[in-house]
Amino acid sequence: MLYRSVLFVCLGNICRSPMAEAIFIEQAATAGVLDRLEVDSCGTGAWHVGGNADARTISACQRRGTAVKHVARQVDVADFARYDLIVAMDHANARNLLTLGCPAGKLRLMRGFDSEHAAVAGDLSAVPIVPDPYHDGDEEFDRVYSMLLPACRGLLDAMVIPG
Repeated sequence: MLYRSVLFVCLGNICRSPMAEAIFIEQAATAGVLDRLEVDSCGTGAWHVGGNADARTISACQRRGTAVKHVARQVDVADFARYDLIVAMDHANARNLLTLGCPAGKLRLMRGFDSEHAAVAGDLSAVPIVPDPYHDGDEEFDRVYSMLLPACRGLLDAMVIPG
């Protein structure tokens, strides 16, 4: 499938999805293809709309030289037509997206792009989640970054990017 746009989705759009967005943008820029892609993130909930990414997200990214430029927003049903690929961080977010009308064929789980979990990528229920670090400390945000890094690489490798 040809993917020109990707939307990363978590619960509040301040921890996992903006981190995935920042990592993916950095990797796409390094690969020289960012200008051919549309990349964004959002949350299924509205608690943090208009706010910045969590300070721990920003810190975890900054420790690795990854820039985070982010304003939280909630998913809109128009996103399902706008984006070629909707990437949820966990099963609950995937279920919420399906309930909102996200086409199942566009929905994937983030860790399904990690080569370690590629064999189960087609079965959403079998793909491991990216855990929500919101109620944890810096070390959990670092762990999430480490999970997202290979998944973002795998996603970039899986995309057929227009020339």
